[in-house]
Amino acid sequence: MSEKPDFPRDPLPWTVRSGARAWRCEPASADVRAFHTALPEYAPTPLTELPELAQDFGVGRVFVKDESSRLGLPAFKALGVSWAVHRVLAEVRGPVTLVTATDGNHGRALARTARLFGQRAHVLVPRGVHPGAVAAIVAEGAQVTEVRGTYDEAVRRAAEMAAAPDAVLVQDTAWPGYERIPGWIVEGYSTLCAEVDEQLAGRVGRAGAEGPDLVVVPVGVGSLAQAVVTHYRSRPSGRAPALLSVEPESAACVLESLTRGEPVGVTTGDTTMAGLNCGTPSTLAWPYLHAGLDAAVAVRDTDSARAAARLADLGVSSGPCGAAPLAGLSAALTGTGADERRAALGLGPASVVVLLSTEGSTANPHGTP
Repeated sequence: MSEKPDFPRDPLPWTVRSGARAWRCEPASADVRAFHTALPEYAPTPLTELPELAQDFGVGRVFVKDESSRLGLPAFKALGVSWAVHRVLAEVRGPVTLVTATDGNHGRALARTARLFGQRAHVLVPRGVHPGAVAAIVAEGAQVTEVRGTYDEAVRRAAEMAAAPDAVLVQDTAWPGYERIPGWIVEGYSTLCAEVDEQLAGRVGRAGAEGPDLVVVPVGVGSLAQAVVTHYRSRPSGRAPALLSVEPESAACVLESLTRGEPVGVTTGDTTMAGLNCGTPSTLAWPYLHAGLDAAVAVRDTDSARAAARLADLGVSSGPCGAAPLAGLSAALTGTGADERRAALGLGPASVVVLLSTEGSTANPHGTP
C-alpha cells in the first residue's frame, strides 16, 4: 500500500486570484451531449467516491471522474475530437486528411475518429513521447511523423502540413486566426462536466443537492480547463465552485501567465506528464482561465507518480496526467501555508471535491501513455 501523497515545500509554485467565482460566461452548445450519446461506444465514465481521500485532506467528500475508458480509448480526448471532426466534415466535400500534433492521447483520439468517419489522419509527435503512445496511434491507422523538437514545434509543423489541399488541422490549442476548430474541441469536453452534474445529483446528501465546492483540473494548453470554467461559470444562479488548475513544474505556462496577468510562453523540460508538457496557453482558453480560475499550482513528476500509486491503491487507474489533480490537491492542502490556501479555495470539513482524472494508467493494458 502506498502512503497518502504529501508534498510540503516552500515556496510552493502557486498563485491565487480573487473574484473568479463571480465571473460569468455563455454556456457551451446544447447539441454536444446529444451527439455523443448517439456514438456507438458512448457511456458515462465513472464518478468514484473515495472516502479515504476525504479523510486524508479533512474535507467532506472526494470524487474522482475516471476517464481511463472513454469511447473505447484510455483518455477523455475523444470527446473533443469527435465533436470537432463532426463539425468539420459537415462543411467539406469528399475525403480529407485530418492533421494534428500530439503528446499522445489527442493524436490517438483523432486517429480513431478519422477511422470511424472514413477519413485519413496524419499525426505529428514531438520528442519525448513514449514509444507505446506512438505505436497506439499507428495501430489506429494514422500516418505518424516524429518531430525533433518540442510540442510547440510539432504544432507549428502540423499547421504547415494542413495548408495542403484536402487537409484540415484539428488541433486542441488555438492562436490568432485559428480558433474555430479548437473551440469545437472545447465544446466537446462539456459532456464530461454534464456527466459530473448528473452523477452528483444521483448521490445522497449535499453533494447531489448543490454540486462540488472545488473542481481540480489538469492543464496543458488549457482547453479542458476552458471547458470546465465555461461549464461552472455559465450558470445564471447558485453556488459556484472554486476551480484549481494543476500542471508540471517543468511546463507551468498557465501558472506563469496567471502570475504575470498576461499569456506568456515558457521553456518546457522533460516530464512524465507528457500530455501537459505545453509551453504556451491556448489563445482561446486564456481569457477563460484568467477570469475563471481561482488558483493554479505546479507539481513535480514524483508528486504525480505518488498520486497515481495512491489512486491505484484505491482502485482507480490513472496515468501521470490523470493523477496530477490529486498531486495538486495534496500540494495545496499540505505543507507551509496550507491553511491560507485552504481558505482561499473556500474549503471546510464538509466541502465536496471533484478530481478530473483524464487518463488511465500506463500500466493498464488498455491504456497508453
